[in-house]
Amino acid sequence: MADTPATVIAPTLPLPEATHAASVFTPINFILLSVFAVIVYLRLKPSGPQTLPRAPPPTVFRTFTPPSLFPYNGLNNMPVYLAVRGRIFDVTSGRNFYGPGGPYANFAGRDASRGLACGSFDEDMLTKDLDGPLDTLEDLDSEQREALRGWEERFEEKYLIVGKLVPVGSPEADDTKA
Repeated sequence: MADTPATVIAPTLPLPEATHAASVFTPINFILLSVFAVIVYLRLKPSGPQTLPRAPPPTVFRTFTPPSLFPYNGLNNMPVYLAVRGRIFDVTSGRNFYGPGGPYANFAGRDASRGLACGSFDEDMLTKDLDGPLDTLEDLDSEQREALRGWEERFEEKYLIVGKLVPVGSPEADDTKA
């Protein structure tokens, strides 16, 4: 036999099926695209109309007597006022100090002059008789007067003056009732 080259027949393997083109619309891409769309919408959507906070009610300078000042002690949602040397300060913004429960709460709605001058928060420093005369502070020594001036300057810098304190029965007090 003649040497004839043997033909080797290789077994035929099945060819892989045609691969599908990679799709862009996979579930993860859909989720990412959705999140991106939501973020873009939230950034670009028009916001609602801007509203300014309500202005506080106007404060009118008025004349107080000790009894008419007393309700302004921060209770029952009232503002907090206190008097220093005849001038009434609105200390409502310092309610945590001068309002109910604060360290200076006994001065709220009262003349705080003597207590501030003497550096005392005791009830003894307050005028007990609201219908009586105002405290003239004549018996204060120079150091106490200086302390009171310091307190008064601090209040002037920080708080609005809303009125003045006059004794009960004064002509100015009578004019405010009319």
